[in-house]
Amino acid sequence: MPTGSDYAKVNGLEMYYEVHGSDDGKRRPLVLLHGGVLTVGLSFAAVLPTPAADRHVVAPELQGHGHTADTDRALTPADLASDVVALLDELGIEQADVLGFSLGGLVALQLALAHPERVGRLVLASTQYTQEGCHDEIRTPDYTSPRLPGQADFQEMADAYAAVAPHPEHFQDFLAKCAAAAHAPLSWTADDLRGLRAPTLLAIGDTDFVRIEHAAEMQRLIPDAEPAVLPATTHMALMRRTSLLLPLLTEFLD
Repeated sequence: MPTGSDYAKVNGLEMYYEVHGSDDGKRRPLVLLHGGVLTVGLSFAAVLPTPAADRHVVAPELQGHGHTADTDRALTPADLASDVVALLDELGIEQADVLGFSLGGLVALQLALAHPERVGRLVLASTQYTQEGCHDEIRTPDYTSPRLPGQADFQEMADAYAAVAPHPEHFQDFLAKCAAAAHAPLSWTADDLRGLRAPTLLAIGDTDFVRIEHAAEMQRLIPDAEPAVLPATTHMALMRRTSLLLPLLTEFLD
């Protein structure tokens, strides 16, 4: 359970965010950015208790996700990252470590590139910098593939949306909007990654959306990057493989 939650007025949104843990002044706050169609809880329930034990954790729900109502604006990494910066301004956070998963990873990458002074250390989980970095069955969805969410995953998303969304009847429309955003072209270049200043952990599962070769390419491009491939791990399972993931996150962020 969060130690607190509230809404912030940012860029025309009433953005919901949770605060976990406490600020001892010794570590940068940690910002968690969830995956597409997910909520803070669905993305990070298994991960959250460990960093929240000794640092301040801020976990917003992005435009249209969870408690945060949607708008007519498209879901783009640039706009969503701008929302996160505005939230940090509202909370008086000058710099934070950032962990982004899937859609949240795209937002985290944009945040680190566009506002390098706001990001200390960066964790990109299941994150590509071009759409060609994903497997073919992700780019042209083949729902028989074990890499893609199954029926139980989609039901979990629908249930979570119905429980907290301001307009739960819009789930199918929002799902379509997220799918379109997930396949939209990405504007980053190899030179952009070469200019990334934040020390970066690249985490993917071996049965993830992102190709292992693409993660290796990102590791070569980013000046200070560490790769981590979790075995026997799908995209949806990555943030739940705590026995493997938490030691990596703890060592990297500390």
